[in-house]
Amino acid sequence: MARLPEVKREDLPADQQHFFDGIATTRGEVSGPFAMLLHSPDVSSRIAHVGTYIRFESTLDPAVRELAIMTVARAWDCQYEWTAHQPIGEREGVRPEAVAAVRDRTAPVGMTEQEALVYTDVNELITNRRVPEETFQAVLSWLGVQGTTDLTATTGYYSMLACTLNAFAVWPESEPLLPNASY
Repeated sequence: MARLPEVKREDLPADQQHFFDGIATTRGEVSGPFAMLLHSPDVSSRIAHVGTYIRFESTLDPAVRELAIMTVARAWDCQYEWTAHQPIGEREGVRPEAVAAVRDRTAPVGMTEQEALVYTDVNELITNRRVPEETFQAVLSWLGVQGTTDLTATTGYYSMLACTLNAFAVWPESEPLLPNASY
C-alpha cells in the first residue's frame, strides 16, 4: 500500500479539480505517480505537461523511448514503472532479448548496437551522473541534436517519476514484472 492515499478528483477543492481533469484527459486516468503528485496539484500539472511531450510527442522512435524507460526503471528498481512499461515496450517493438538483458542486468550483452547505445547512455547518466564523451558522440551521431536531447529528457523525466513512485511506495495493481524490486 502506498504511503499516502491516492488523490481522487473529489479530494481536491473545486478550484483545483482542473489539475486532475488535465491529467485524466491526456492519460485516460489518474494513477501511479500522478495520483501521488496531485498532493501538490500545480507540481503534478507541470510534470504532466512535460510527460505529455516525452511520452506522446517526442522525436524518439517508440521502441527507443520504451527501452530508455525500462532502463531507467531497472536502474531505480522501480517496480511500478517497469510493470507499466514492459508491455508497452514489447508492443512498441523492443526485442525480448533487450527486455531480458535490462531486466536481468546483463545488458549490454545480448543487445543490438543501437539498443546497447540507449542502455549505456541512460545507465551511465543515472549511475555515474555523466555520459562519457564516446557514448554522447555516438548517440548524437545516431539521433541528432533533438533526439539526443529527447533521450536525455526522457531519462530525467522517468527518473523523477521513479523517485516519486519509490518514495511513496506505489506498487503496481497488476502482477509485478520486475524481479528483486520491493519496498
